[in-house]
Amino acid sequence: MNRRHFIAGTSAATVGLLIMKDLFAKPSGPVYGHNGRRYTMDKNWGTLNRDVTPVNDCHEMVQDSKGRIIMTTNETKNNVLIYNKSGKLIESWGHDFPGAHGLTLANENGSETLFITDYAKNQVYRTTLDGKNLLTINAPLEAGIYKEAKEFVPTEVAFDHTNGDFFVADGYGAQYVLHYDSEGKLKSYFGGRGEGDEHLDNAHGVVIDRRNSTPTLLVTDRTRQCFKRFSMDGKLIEVIKLPGACVCRPVIKDKNLYAAVLMSHDMKQMGTGFVTILDKNNKVISNIGGTEPIYKNGELQEIGQKEKIFVHPHDVCVDDDENLYVTQWASGKVYPYKFNRV
Repeated sequence: MNRRHFIAGTSAATVGLLIMKDLFAKPSGPVYGHNGRRYTMDKNWGTLNRDVTPVNDCHEMVQDSKGRIIMTTNETKNNVLIYNKSGKLIESWGHDFPGAHGLTLANENGSETLFITDYAKNQVYRTTLDGKNLLTINAPLEAGIYKEAKEFVPTEVAFDHTNGDFFVADGYGAQYVLHYDSEGKLKSYFGGRGEGDEHLDNAHGVVIDRRNSTPTLLVTDRTRQCFKRFSMDGKLIEVIKLPGACVCRPVIKDKNLYAAVLMSHDMKQMGTGFVTILDKNNKVISNIGGTEPIYKNGELQEIGQKEKIFVHPHDVCVDDDENLYVTQWASGKVYPYKFNRV
């Protein structure tokens, strides 16, 4: 007998007791996070046979329209792993991306493709979901901001579904954000290494923020522990300070902003990562594995690792049930962890 027929054939009093039991059931295991964004951890969710499907650094993850969880790793035996939400491997492909890093899902009129950045090959690729290459972006030497291709070390792409343009963050290179049209022609660039707020240092990630009426670009400035908001044409608008958090790429789901924090305090504190969650006003509301966020006079006080459940978290994927999947860099070649929202 399924649940629907069971409930239909059960007395109202019994149903009421079952509902109350469900409402007050305690999650199994420790709960991490704060202020209504709390989770239990499943360390075994994405674990596979290392002899068959190994990983090195697990870099980034996205969820496609079919609900599949797609991940990049710089292990060339299988650069891209595709899981279902239960952690079962569905597919793997890719042997040509020794620096597979950034992973962005581009949905263009219902057609989905991937952008993969490769820091080792100094290139960006656009592929189908099963690995067919559609476009390759090389170092834009014609722009006059690079003397040689090795100075271009891309880490992330943000895709604009309204016109097919995309933005590449050169987060391990010269620190520019480069704007391309849908055909891969360079249109403009901004940022670059420098001391002013309009400049960037470790511009690890970029995303188009459409939470308000006017779209903007959020760009990581990891060593300066902040996100920077720019207009779509590259004018600085805002600095979102995150003291103590050396953040990776910004990930937007509904009205919230999520980010893996590679290290606490500064980029010398190995093994001190956690995950942070910001609300629609870009205020930190929860830290998974981190200290409780405290604001004084409107300013966030320094946050850091509290529980050592991560080593170096590198990305967060938020699924359609608001569960989280966290990848890690230089953390013993661990597979992704899943965090179930409670």
